[in-house]
Amino acid sequence: MPWSNQSGGGGPWGQRGGSGGGKSPWGSGGPQGNGAPPDLEDILRRSQDRLKNFIPGGSMGGKGLIALLLGAIVIWLLTGFYTVRPSEVGINMIFGKYTGTTGEGLRYNLPYPIGRVLKPNVTEQQRIEVGYRSSANAQQRSRDVIEESLMLTGDENIVDIDFDAVWQVNAARAQDFVFNLQNPEGTIKAVAESAMREVIGRRNIQAVLTTEQASVAQEVRQIMQEALDAYGAGVLINVVQMQAVQPPADVKQAFFDVNAAQQDAVRVQNEAETFASQVVPKARGEASQTVQQAEGYREQSVADASGQASRFQQVYAEYRKAPAISRERIFLETMERVYGGIDKIIIDQNGQNGQNVVPFLPLNELQRPALQPGAAATQPGATR
Repeated sequence: MPWSNQSGGGGPWGQRGGSGGGKSPWGSGGPQGNGAPPDLEDILRRSQDRLKNFIPGGSMGGKGLIALLLGAIVIWLLTGFYTVRPSEVGINMIFGKYTGTTGEGLRYNLPYPIGRVLKPNVTEQQRIEVGYRSSANAQQRSRDVIEESLMLTGDENIVDIDFDAVWQVNAARAQDFVFNLQNPEGTIKAVAESAMREVIGRRNIQAVLTTEQASVAQEVRQIMQEALDAYGAGVLINVVQMQAVQPPADVKQAFFDVNAAQQDAVRVQNEAETFASQVVPKARGEASQTVQQAEGYREQSVADASGQASRFQQVYAEYRKAPAISRERIFLETMERVYGGIDKIIIDQNGQNGQNVVPFLPLNELQRPALQPGAAATQPGATR
């Protein structure tokens, strides 16, 4: 073959140019005196001579060298096998360019330095703390980070908020996480703080402190996810958790006083509304009852008047037929109504004239109120 050491120093390009004794850069000497380029066959021969020193037996032909090179290449190719665990995905690259994503199991990619594989964990959930830093010691309190936690509300108040954002790598877009995020935690933290400030800036402080914390957390998670998707971050935001929501420490007591006064006002208003809800229906019921009684009395009075008028017409018709009898009857009926409900004393004048009896009237007894039925039998000295 052209590069074997039996070629007498001739190469495929003919005899070496020049007769000087200089050596090539790959030998032990400097460049040749006439400035000719180095002889490639001489370089290969020298390389073979050096390789013989490392091979047992002392000599090696061209076929042996090729076999050795092929074996090295095979071994190098076999190093391209890799294993992807269930919690990972494989990101394959060739010459630094993304070529595909692989799932769990035994996989293959061209080995280094041509190929490279990155295996990010896509099941591990990580937490970003905003507004505070937790301590590794459970007995120590977390440290408040004022520059992150103080936020301005929509009604121009300041509120101190500590919260967490729990995230993980999106298995379907793991390549975006690998190539697009240089500092994942810093990026996610900045997005979380920005989203929280946006949401808090649209609400008043009372709602943030009391009833709307859950809705605030949900809205912040949604805004974070939309922003990170727009960035091509390859990240899933699982949940946003509110850890502490309170007024700033400098004005906390004053805020609590104002809040207590507002609660008292609400309590008094509720009591007044409760009292009104009890009194107003009762008054309306009494008014309705009075109106109904008045209407009933009116109807009764009209009916009585109508009846009396009708009776008068009937009596008058009879009176015109027999005036004397009618007058006598009217007189008797009138006296019956007058004397019917009072106590009466009857004196027989004939008995007085015939028997010369002087009537004795017990005035004390007559002035007493009428006795109940059944009690007259026990009252002594009753005279009629």
